[in-house]
Amino acid sequence: MTETNRVWRLRKRPVGIIGDDVLSFEHEAIPEPTDGQFSFRLNYLSLDPTNRIWMSDMDQYMPPVELGAAMRGIVCGTVVKSKNPNFAVGDVVSGLGTWADYQIAAPGMINKMGPPSGVSVGDAFGLFAVVGPTAYFGLLDLGDPKPGETVVVSAAAGAVGSIVGQIAKIKNCRAVGLAGSDAKCDWIVKELGFDAAINYKKDDVASALKRACPKGIDVYFDNVGGEILDACFKQMNLQGRIPTCGFISQYNATSEVPGPKNYPMILMQRLKVQGFIVLDYANRYPEAITALGGWLAQGKLKFKVDMQEGLETAVINLRKLYTGENQGKLMIHVA
Repeated sequence: MTETNRVWRLRKRPVGIIGDDVLSFEHEAIPEPTDGQFSFRLNYLSLDPTNRIWMSDMDQYMPPVELGAAMRGIVCGTVVKSKNPNFAVGDVVSGLGTWADYQIAAPGMINKMGPPSGVSVGDAFGLFAVVGPTAYFGLLDLGDPKPGETVVVSAAAGAVGSIVGQIAKIKNCRAVGLAGSDAKCDWIVKELGFDAAINYKKDDVASALKRACPKGIDVYFDNVGGEILDACFKQMNLQGRIPTCGFISQYNATSEVPGPKNYPMILMQRLKVQGFIVLDYANRYPEAITALGGWLAQGKLKFKVDMQEGLETAVINLRKLYTGENQGKLMIHVA
């Protein structure tokens, strides 16, 4: 163990992009577990769009991180000290923790994890902790795709979007993805099997959607909100479905964001638009892990980890999520 514990703490609420003064990188004493507790060493830190929401004092699905508190994150680690009979030194654990080298597990928030045979701990954490179940339940439960239907997904080269498109293909649907570069578009088509890709940074999205979706859109898996959502509204088929996973295009907005202009299409096309948080499906995680693991073993599912090094780089790398610099699941390897 090191003599001090490195911890990222939230110092102010971000306005616009996450500035260098929003979090501070502290060196503190390593926490010691008391009766019933255990501590673990952080191995991997997941960087997710929701980190920006947790920093903000806004209405959200769980309380925001308090000022001065350690930054919240999805984590994977190894138990180093235990006074809890259910956890032994050396156990690999994952769940909701903090951006810190060493931490005491919050009750009920950290559980043991065992990667499927042939999958590394890092890959298992990256795919199964949040990303895979988000894509699985969002698309299959809320999107309810039928064979032959057209599924469109935004942020398609990102962690969740790349899985959504592949599940759509497994379910015999046409998969169309929107991504922010030609390289990403090539990757999702040539490597992941999408039927078509649209570079939203250089193509006219509405026109490109008409070409890529000649029979309209049955399911739009929304990761971004904003103008892309508006464009998709116009081309949704009757009784289309829109699982709303995120609105990353708006997270750094510094003024009130206008609502979609094409909102009336919800009525005209009798659309189902439903937001969801993957934690809503926590009791069904084994179902998703079994299905995703099976597709992975069969070669039907590919997964890319964008692995960065060092807890000290967490803030710099987190910003990549909002500029589209990452490709696949963005994670930090800590130890």
